[in-house]
Amino acid sequence: MIFVGLLALVFAALFAGAAFYINFAEQPARLKLEPKYLLIQWAPSYKSGFIMQSTLAVLSGLAGIYSYTQTQDWRWILGAAFILANWPYTLLVIMPTNRKLLATRENDINATTIDLIRHWGKLHAARTILGLSATCIFTWALV
Repeated sequence: MIFVGLLALVFAALFAGAAFYINFAEQPARLKLEPKYLLIQWAPSYKSGFIMQSTLAVLSGLAGIYSYTQTQDWRWILGAAFILANWPYTLLVIMPTNRKLLATRENDINATTIDLIRHWGKLHAARTILGLSATCIFTWALV
């Protein structure tokens, strides 16, 4: 059980680290680009990040749920809930902005596009908080 719990923690920490990097390094650097290149950089970065982070969230959540079933320690299910909350949050809250950005053609980039990317960064910050919360809860469950 300790091994699976440790996996829940590692996957949550990797998720949180990636989300933190996006908010505190990639997004600020992206916002310094010219508007045309801002969207050109965001789109492939988002697609790659989505695959990586969604996989990490699922793996961490499943490991947390498994650890709960083995120990009945509520902290495992709480950590799993925090990391898995990224899925509905992304689909319901962030996805409308993602769709608008992905539908924007290069010739249509304007101030609204820049505002949308800024808004996306603020929305993404909640994913960082969810990942860090899950990481802390899993750490607490392990110690």
